[in-house]
Amino acid sequence: MKTKIISLFIGLCVLWSALALRAAYLQFLPHEKLKTLQNRQFQTVVTLPSRRGNILDYKGKELAMSSPAYSLYADPKVIENKKQFAKTISNILGEPVSSIMKKISDNKKRFVWIDRLVNATTTEKLKDLKIQGLGFVEEWRRIYPNDRLLSTSLGFIGKEGQGLEGIELLYNKDLQGENKKVSLRKDARGRPLVQDGTVFTETPQGKEIQLTIDSDLQYFVETELQQALKTHEAEAAYAVVLDAKTSAIRAIASLPDFDLNKPEKSNSGFRRNRAVTDTYEPGSTLKTFILAEALEKNIYKANSKIFCENGHFQIGKRVIREAEKAHAQGLITVSEVLAYSSNIGTSKIALKLGDDVLREALLKFGFGQKAGLDLPGEAKGIVLGLPWADHLLANVSFGQGMTASPLQMANAYASIANGGILNKPYIIQSITDVETNQKHENKPTEIRRVVSEETAQQMRMMLAGVTSGKGTGLAARVPGYIVGGKTGTAQKVKTNGRGYVPGGYIGSFTGFIPANDPQYVIYVALDHPKKGYYGSQVAAPLFASIASYAVRKEGIAPEILAEKDLTQVPVAQTDLNQKQIESYSLQDLKNEKQILTAAPELKKLSVREVLQKVHQQDIKIKFIGQGQVSKTWPEAGEALNQDRQMTVFLKE
Repeated sequence: MKTKIISLFIGLCVLWSALALRAAYLQFLPHEKLKTLQNRQFQTVVTLPSRRGNILDYKGKELAMSSPAYSLYADPKVIENKKQFAKTISNILGEPVSSIMKKISDNKKRFVWIDRLVNATTTEKLKDLKIQGLGFVEEWRRIYPNDRLLSTSLGFIGKEGQGLEGIELLYNKDLQGENKKVSLRKDARGRPLVQDGTVFTETPQGKEIQLTIDSDLQYFVETELQQALKTHEAEAAYAVVLDAKTSAIRAIASLPDFDLNKPEKSNSGFRRNRAVTDTYEPGSTLKTFILAEALEKNIYKANSKIFCENGHFQIGKRVIREAEKAHAQGLITVSEVLAYSSNIGTSKIALKLGDDVLREALLKFGFGQKAGLDLPGEAKGIVLGLPWADHLLANVSFGQGMTASPLQMANAYASIANGGILNKPYIIQSITDVETNQKHENKPTEIRRVVSEETAQQMRMMLAGVTSGKGTGLAARVPGYIVGGKTGTAQKVKTNGRGYVPGGYIGSFTGFIPANDPQYVIYVALDHPKKGYYGSQVAAPLFASIASYAVRKEGIAPEILAEKDLTQVPVAQTDLNQKQIESYSLQDLKNEKQILTAAPELKKLSVREVLQKVHQQDIKIKFIGQGQVSKTWPEAGEALNQDRQMTVFLKE
């Protein structure tokens, strides 16, 4: 008996020793399988986005930033009354009860998101209710302090913190940084153990991006575009402002746009940056590059004479005409071909160049190819392959039969403005890692030389002639400064079929200021305006307004004139022997007179009030009747004729 007791005692000791050793092994030595089971039972891992990096303008003003917000989660297994839970949450969040019920219906799920990035006020209301099974995680909410400003370029992010469009999409990896994984502790029954129902985390921050954009100029550009859109009842409006020396983008706009803080409520078509992604036939703004190539190849000189057939030029079975009968010309110089925007003159120059030379010239100026812009969706446009029939060659010379984007057109003009160098346009100035303070800066990038400095200088002078005398760009003048540029009036191509949209035009103006030492290149266009459609009517005044603001904001001094002189475009070392191009009189500068191309609103005004309103606008008024103004011709907002005359009908 004693032996049995001793054996039993020894057996129990061995058993307890084995259990103790096993317990010590499990407690003190690592075991990956058990660790995984433990984590699964007592932890829930949630991936949270880092604090997204800020986007700034070139002076450091915030265009996009991140502020603290809260996301709501629930543990369906510990919610006692799911229906009451859903109803309570629904009343505060405004989300349908059925939607919340669907999220919390599965008890096997121990963690579900109820809503992401809820504002602080709503969060506090929910916290005060102390709802069982509801928890809070502190995250970061994307804020755009300027609402619509630069919206089509900035883009926006989704609720998961990922970039969906624009710069937010293209530079998502840099802005987003590294996501953080957060472990939520649970008790033995699987219930979340969260202090005060809230998880606070220290998250890493994404990189900071600084743009080349001048936000003050951007705001002015968008405001002017919006007004022009309304005045001319246009479908859309576009603008691009480049630094003439570097092709850095100072402003870029496409209207209609959208509210960055409420992107889900916007039309998807309004979120596209059409100044970059869309192309169209540019019209007469393309003539600049045809003439530049003719000068560069020494086929023509600025004062060479061309007979413009008095407005009727037949090529095979096709007839080339001017945009208006009044524009028909006889024997004029190459400079006047540009100033008067002669289709026939440009066609004859193109025929002399030949299709191969002309096509190569267009490619050289950046058309028909991408420049590598740091914005998504860059379009390359269309330049057809050879051979070209003579009538197509003629059409291309005045901007038909090929397409270009607004940005391409602005950048091509920048090559004329800066002395013949085509630069790569860019909008990202620098990217900074805020944790290491390492900064990568973008530098201006030269693509190639397109024309010589001498040719570029002659073209600048000739383009200044477009905005003076009888040139088509008279309304683009800015008192005190010499302006160079070109008008364009292009027919809209049908998107679903061949041919053009009846009555559909895009009126544009592309130019630079000051012409003697360009600082800004500005492109503006109105798409399908109902009241006026010529570039000289709808776009040139818009250019003048933006250009005037830009040079004055930058502190660029106007030309100083003597009383006895008129400002003249410098001829420099060119062989232009024709009459020098007239510009602005001293009185123009003193009055800061704005040239209107659309009839002003005069209804219900007296004769005296009418005269007071138009006395500085160089408009001739013809009164019929007595009393107050009952109607006018042209009506308010419609284009004035060449004589700038209005007929005003009075009624007592």
